[in-house]
Amino acid sequence: MLQAQALPTRPLPQHRPYQPFGRMRDLLLYKGGEIMLAGPAGTGKSRANLEKVHLCAERYPGMRALIVRKTRVSLSQTGLVTLEDHVLPEGHAALAGAVRTHRSAYRYPNGSEIVIGGMDNPVKVMSAEYDLIYVQEATELAESDWEQLTTRLRNGRMPYQQIIGDCNPGPPTHWIKQRADRGDLLMLDTRHQDNPVLYDHKRGEWSEKGAEYLTRLRKLTGVRKRRLYDGEWAAAEGAVYEDFDRSIHLIDRGQVPELRRRWRVHDFGFTNPYVCQWWGEDADGRLYLYREIYFTRRLVEDHAKTIARHSVGERIEADICDHDAEDRATLERHLGVRTTTAYKAISTGIEAVQSRLRPAGDGKPRLYFVRDALVERDDRLADEGLPWCSEQEMDSYAYPTGQDGKPRKEEPVDKDNHGMDAMRYMVAAADKLGSPRLTIRPATSSSAYNPT
Repeated sequence: MLQAQALPTRPLPQHRPYQPFGRMRDLLLYKGGEIMLAGPAGTGKSRANLEKVHLCAERYPGMRALIVRKTRVSLSQTGLVTLEDHVLPEGHAALAGAVRTHRSAYRYPNGSEIVIGGMDNPVKVMSAEYDLIYVQEATELAESDWEQLTTRLRNGRMPYQQIIGDCNPGPPTHWIKQRADRGDLLMLDTRHQDNPVLYDHKRGEWSEKGAEYLTRLRKLTGVRKRRLYDGEWAAAEGAVYEDFDRSIHLIDRGQVPELRRRWRVHDFGFTNPYVCQWWGEDADGRLYLYREIYFTRRLVEDHAKTIARHSVGERIEADICDHDAEDRATLERHLGVRTTTAYKAISTGIEAVQSRLRPAGDGKPRLYFVRDALVERDDRLADEGLPWCSEQEMDSYAYPTGQDGKPRKEEPVDKDNHGMDAMRYMVAAADKLGSPRLTIRPATSSSAYNPT
């Protein structure tokens, strides 16, 4: 079994306000090969990992670290914000250079370097050697990605070589949980008390922000509450789409073939998310959700401007909409299109989606989600532990439980299902379910489009 060892005793830089507690302190002290911080939302996992990367960069001159996610673009709005705003001191030399979105590395005066990368560009990531690798949102990776990264730990400028990561719990069958259970990876189960922003350790009580945050998390239901509040590796009971598998149905943008037909699907909302999904169909009839708006508290007319901006040069055959007459009229007026009402039969639509998720005769499913399809993340939803894109709804879209404790497979719980409704409308249209026929608009550009 992996054992923890203390780092060499050297004083921390005086400018660092960070004080680790609980499992976060254990992370800083650990020198074994593989370690993962796993726990509920908001426990401070990413901050702790980034603090360790920065500490090692200052402590070991010439060391090389890698901060990586499944896609490089996702780091700009997550890990790099925390690194620049909370970890690196103001005016630190490593902050010089390119802005976050275009940065390739943070360079230290002592020769240390923190490289930024994504597994969507594996040649760049795998062509170098590192002392320390930090994987943010490790559940996004396949185990083969993780194992590939471990082969790059051979720079030799630190007294130990290590890969660290963080994640929220997923299903108990996930490779991270299985790897920890085998003893190949040390998993530290974090708790909300580990985050000093949420818990005042001097007073021994929750801070005002912590109490407010936990109140929001307690309102979650089903498997999302068990994972994001309780920190359990829990399976979704009564999941509607049991065949959904991120290792199969979630693909990189470079894997999308040429799309010969495209549609937009709208599920209206204001307090609840407004969802606009761009779907494409390839030559074999497979569907790809390649772009998405999933945002609250914006008017339809404002969404229309964003939709138009992101649709330039595309031939959109139809805008398939929820039945709200007022919102449809507003969308048509500001987008300059005629819309088509969606086929909304729930059971029939679910069966059609389930059929597309299962492998076809060639062993491939007929429906995919593209990573980084989201145009802009709604931080309000993320802060409340709610889904902030359609793909995240797949975990909590479930049937209600009966008195016998078994799911009643009649109609799913009507909650956090806005992207699921839009997806169902799309599949129903593509599979020609129900009556309304799609209004095909004239082409605005070439009939073939590859969403890169």
